Amino acid sequence: MILKHSMSLTLAALIFSGCTAKHDASAPKPTPSADVVTSCLADLPEPVKIAAGETIIGNDRTYREEAPARRETLKAFDIDSHEVTNDEFSAFVNATGYVTTAEKEQPGFGKPGAAIFKEPTAAHPGWWWFIEGAHWRAPTGPGSDIAGKGSYPVVQVSHEDAMAYANWAGRALPSEAQWEYAARAGGDTLYVWGEELTPNGEHQANTWQGIFPLQNSEDDGYDRSAPVGCFKPNAYGLYDMIGNVWEWTDTEYRETTGEKVYAIKGGSFLCAPSYCRRYRASARQPQEAGFSTNHIGFRTVSRRAD
Repeated sequence: MILKHSMSLTLAALIFSGCTAKHDASAPKPTPSADVVTSCLADLPEPVKIAAGETIIGNDRTYREEAPARRETLKAFDIDSHEVTNDEFSAFVNATGYVTTAEKEQPGFGKPGAAIFKEPTAAHPGWWWFIEGAHWRAPTGPGSDIAGKGSYPVVQVSHEDAMAYANWAGRALPSEAQWEYAARAGGDTLYVWGEELTPNGEHQANTWQGIFPLQNSEDDGYDRSAPVGCFKPNAYGLYDMIGNVWEWTDTEYRETTGEKVYAIKGGSFLCAPSYCRRYRASARQPQEAGFSTNHIGFRTVSRRAD
């Protein structure tokens, strides 16, 4: 049984603080982060059509919140082949003038900003910080930007932001069941690609290697997020369903009388064997709807018929 670690965050718990190489789209390989990568796919693939069918949802052999495993039948839908990118989100903002949650005054802080991950220090042992001025264009705060990172997944987006983009695009956020069905790609192994995390020593997703949260060896080629499509797609042709950044769904994780809490899926570059271990299709995590961080993004699906 995998030990449980909670990653749900609230702003009140945070510390306040004022390669040009291309990869073959059919089988991209991770590239060391020292060689700054701007794109791993020559062209972004179209959404993938997922046929109606029956699938297993959940898992009985990992974290308790994933149980029980059960069978569900889903209608056909299509899903983005990749996480929504900075370029795609920029097109939405440019067309609508939309202002994201992180660009507005944050409850409890009285200033715009969002959460970012930093390695802890003796003075500041926590690894989540609220940074004034952090938002999707400056994902780690003032001085950072997304120049040259149009193919990276957009981050620092709240659930409301993701929904706004999806509505503008004439699409929707996936339900948790849709997301998991697509990620499993017809399989029922522990990991999307099989029973081993790194078969033949090959990393299958952008996750954390090393001693979390102090040291990331970057054996998979990346210290933080990677451009979309830098690892092999699953059997349905979907990239980064596991790792890279967590992804919002439109399924409430649990009922609450306060701010809504939604299920996020897929794990991120912060998931390590010693912490999180949610780089699996069935893994799920609660996240407050108004929360923005530099490790949560999203993808969209076709709208469901009424």
